[in-house]
Amino acid sequence: MLLKLFLAWCLMAVCVVIHAVGLTLAVRALGGRPAVKRARASIWLLTTLTGSIMLLHTIEIAVWAGFYVWRQALPDLHSSLYFSAVTYTTTGYGDVVLPRGWQLFGAVEALTGILMTGLSTGFFFAVVSRMLTTAGTPLDPTP
Repeated sequence: MLLKLFLAWCLMAVCVVIHAVGLTLAVRALGGRPAVKRARASIWLLTTLTGSIMLLHTIEIAVWAGFYVWRQALPDLHSSLYFSAVTYTTTGYGDVVLPRGWQLFGAVEALTGILMTGLSTGFFFAVVSRMLTTAGTPLDPTP
């Protein structure tokens, strides 16, 4: 059981690294841009940022699913991706479950999903806050 918990922790660490690298690249990409002042540019920025964050989460879900396939904890890739997505997002339908002995992986994956979603939310909030305060006065609609 300790080995499986260690493996689950390793998967969580991989997700943190993926997320940290992705958000660091986003910060670098955003850092060199002037303050966003027009609605069209703001919409593009938020859409691009949202898509990038979704991609990070999808990669992390795929990492967990790939592990489940590799360790034969679930019968196939489709089941593994589905289980991983509903677990990572804490939807938890319960129609696909890990076998006994692997169940703690589901709990660690759900906790990882909560933490990574919180990190993404904080990052998104920081970007929006910066957009609103650097465009003039907060919530100033003028270009």
